[in-house]
Amino acid sequence: MNLPAKVRIVEVGPRDGLQNEPASVPAAVKIDLIDRLADAGLSTIEAAAFVSPKWVPQMADNAEVMAGIRRMPGVAYPVLVPNMKGFEAAVAAGAGEIAVFGAASETFSRKNINCSIAESLARFEPVVAAARARGMRVRGYISCVAGCPYEGEVRPRAVAEVAKKLGDMGCYEISLGDTIGVGTPGKIRQMLAAVAAEVPLDRLAVHLHDTWGQALANIYASLELGVAVIDSSVAGLGGCPYAKGASGNVATEEVVYMLDGLGIETGVDLVKVFRAGEFICRELKREPASKVARALAAKLNS
Repeated sequence: MNLPAKVRIVEVGPRDGLQNEPASVPAAVKIDLIDRLADAGLSTIEAAAFVSPKWVPQMADNAEVMAGIRRMPGVAYPVLVPNMKGFEAAVAAGAGEIAVFGAASETFSRKNINCSIAESLARFEPVVAAARARGMRVRGYISCVAGCPYEGEVRPRAVAEVAKKLGDMGCYEISLGDTIGVGTPGKIRQMLAAVAAEVPLDRLAVHLHDTWGQALANIYASLELGVAVIDSSVAGLGGCPYAKGASGNVATEEVVYMLDGLGIETGVDLVKVFRAGEFICRELKREPASKVARALAAKLNS
């Protein structure tokens, strides 16, 4: 098998996992979660989003969270920014890396960030330029790479076109998101092949939701093609407010367990990630979405 020897997991739970929680999660809890995830060996932890609190009230305490985390050497704490206003707030809060987020579907782009794909890319250009002028790395996200809740099928070529523009703009890495989790291994391979014709595979990541139970299979298909960066969310937290019925991201516990079983190095301690997931699920008063977490709970807590 021609699989990567090492994979970097990008933990998105503190931002993507919590942003749609209906009840406010205290900043102290978010800070504790981020510190626990860093202690577990995760080297990239998406910490917050600098977006309008009117649209995402859960992220209103972004500056407090950034001020409170215990920044560990070798750990990146990227934050999401939609525009220059968000970028300036992120810089003021001490962010060292940012992410911009677009879509491969016109309708989703308008519903999610209230502008067309072309308008979103034009909005990102000054943000990326300003970040790079400060020596900050910029990650690009693309939503709906396998399907859209409004338009249905999304052409691989449409994904590749957006990825090329983000890459040309200066994004060091592009995360390809199956926002509604409709992808299958065949569909994900086709999409990755189209994108890889425009952006090198070593600059691509996958961000897969498990709505249809295909996330791990899709990750495996991505690994076979050489993708070595995987986004995941502790305890399987999260979803998308503009994609009705979409379940959360693939759980970090599931990803680590599978990669451990394949002999792929991640640097992540499965039990420590499980404990971090247990902590946040207690705070949210819910069970983890991860089957691995449930199995570990039965084994370790019996």
